[in-house]
Parts: sequence; structure tokens; C-alpha cells
Amino acid sequence: MSQHAVSFSAVEKTYRRPRLLGAVYFTGVKDLSFEIPAGEVTGLLGLNGAGKTTIMKLIGGLLFPTAGKVKVFGQSPQGGAAKARVGFLPELPYFPPQVKPGDALSYYGRLSGLSGADLDAAVESAMQRTGLEPHAGKRVSEFSKGMLQRLGLAQALLHSPDLLVLDEPVSGLDPLAIHDIRGLLAGLNADGRTIFLSSHSISEVEKLCARVLIMVRGRLARTVKRAEWEAAPGGLEAIFVEAVR
Repeated sequence: MSQHAVSFSAVEKTYRRPRLLGAVYFTGVKDLSFEIPAGEVTGLLGLNGAGKTTIMKLIGGLLFPTAGKVKVFGQSPQGGAAKARVGFLPELPYFPPQVKPGDALSYYGRLSGLSGADLDAAVESAMQRTGLEPHAGKRVSEFSKGMLQRLGLAQALLHSPDLLVLDEPVSGLDPLAIHDIRGLLAGLNADGRTIFLSSHSISEVEKLCARVLIMVRGRLARTVKRAEWEAAPGGLEAIFVEAVR
């Protein structure tokens, strides 16, 4: 296994928005370089528009960088070898409203190359781990936002990826569900999986992460290790507020 699960080297992503007379360009991330060690839980913090979702999509191979290089376990994130090792939870997961959770997971499992008994076992395990089993008979249209988050996380876990990329994984969850998901992620990390997560909940990032990247207007403003925020007056929140002001 590569020493680094993810590496960004001088990465820039520029978006083009067509207009009636030409186009408007804006930068999602600029001159971005960082590494995520394999086996670590790394957090990503920033205000809205700071570039967090752009980073997540670049790692997942959903976007191409305008400049620089992104590597996932030493390979291009667009390649099949890298994609097979990544589980991705978008900020707003979507599933067809008429299906049941097991059917949705079976569909995504087949897309990941699972079939037969392996697929059935993966779906059962993912539903059990994310607390979906009691809701197996419901349709997605009956799910709350928190339940959709659980289903999105189950989808990300299906193929036992080495790297989990989670965009706001506890969004919409009640305190008990947040506690359960935190325990699940800690257990996955203890099993050797790398986790990269963004969140607006600084307290959750503090509990889970060994290191945090703070983004400001598309640039990496600061990298903070756990020992630093544990020693700082006001903890990680105070460091974050100082960095983004």
C-alpha cells in the first residue's frame, strides 16, 4: 500500500459557467498541495464555498483538475484501480424514491463489481452497520434526511473500500445517530481504513480526526494536528475561527 492514500500536488480547479455573451470563470481550489496518510482519519473544514466539495469530487474522480496532479494510492483517481479502493458519500446522496434500501444497495453493489452471494453478504453487512435493517421494508420516499445519510454511507461501504471520502457524513442525523455513525467510522479506521471527511460540526471533527485541513477561499490555510488543538485555548474551534477570519 502507498504510504499516502491521497496526494494533491499544486492542484487547481477552474470552473467555466457559460453566459449569453461568453463565459464566466471562477476558481474552486488553487495551488493546493497536501497528503493524506494511509490509515488516518483526516478532516476538512472551511466556510461555504471554500472548496471542500471540489476536493472530495477530485479524489473521487468525478472532476478533472485544471492544473496539477491528484493521486489516490499512487494512481489517477479516474482509473478503475483507484475507484475500486474508494467509497464516496456525496453531501446530498440521491436514490430513486420508489425503491427499498436493499434494492438500491444491490444496484450500487453490482456497479462495484459484486454479484451473487458476495453481493448479498455486502448488502446485509452494510445495512446492519448503518442501522438500516429495521427499515428494510420501507421505500426511500419514506426516509428522513438522516435515513438517506445512512443509506448513502451504506452505499459507500458496500465494496469494503480502503479509503472513505465522506462529504458531511452526519448531516441531518439526530444525536443518537451521530453517536452510532461516529462509532462505526472509528471501527472502520481501527480496521485499517483511511477516512477523509468534511463537516460543519467542529466537535465531531475533533472527536474523530488525527489531523484537519482548513480551507479558505480555495486555498489551504492551515493543517492542524490533534496535539495542537488539544493544547490550544479554545481547541480546534478557536484555531478555525482565527484561520478563516
